[in-house]
Amino acid sequence: MTTTTAASAPPTISAPARRRFTVAEYYAMAYAGILSENDRVELLAGDLIVMPPIGDWHAARVNLFTNLLPPRLEGRAIVSIQNPTRLDNASEPQPDVLLLQWRDDFYGSGHPGPADVLLLIEVSDTALDFDRNVKLPLYALAGIPEVWIVNRPSRCIEAYTEPSGNEYATVRYFGPGETVAPQAFPDITLAVDRIIGE
Repeated sequence: MTTTTAASAPPTISAPARRRFTVAEYYAMAYAGILSENDRVELLAGDLIVMPPIGDWHAARVNLFTNLLPPRLEGRAIVSIQNPTRLDNASEPQPDVLLLQWRDDFYGSGHPGPADVLLLIEVSDTALDFDRNVKLPLYALAGIPEVWIVNRPSRCIEAYTEPSGNEYATVRYFGPGETVAPQAFPDITLAVDRIIGE
């Protein structure tokens, strides 16, 4: 006589859950010393993203904007360099350059939000796909009116306008020999060759 026993069902294994953070928790980690001001991280859609080191070309482009824009925008807009903008309760990126609505307190009472941003610029060499596919949809969802991606591999500036959902309805490409101007300040023309550099 043969006896058989029913095989027990394998245990159910659930997929690992993703732990997303809020802006408040992000700051709590900084206050607790888990994150330091030297950590190159951004909070994007609840995820803590470690940003790559800034290379020479990238730094030079940011320095160029830092020197070109403020004299031409004095009293009209604030030029903010690699500082946070709070998109919502789960995203606080630190874009390379922001042109912000003028405020006499220079946003001393709190980080700017989407309604304060006139132009957002990301300088992209090694992080081009990330800037296009992860950050750009978040900027569109937040209603940032204009985003430039300084595209080193293609030697052009991609200018995105008219946010609609998680994308931009219009994208224009400006290459060598052309000039580009922010839609909020059409009198501020910049030579693409100078921005892209070598």
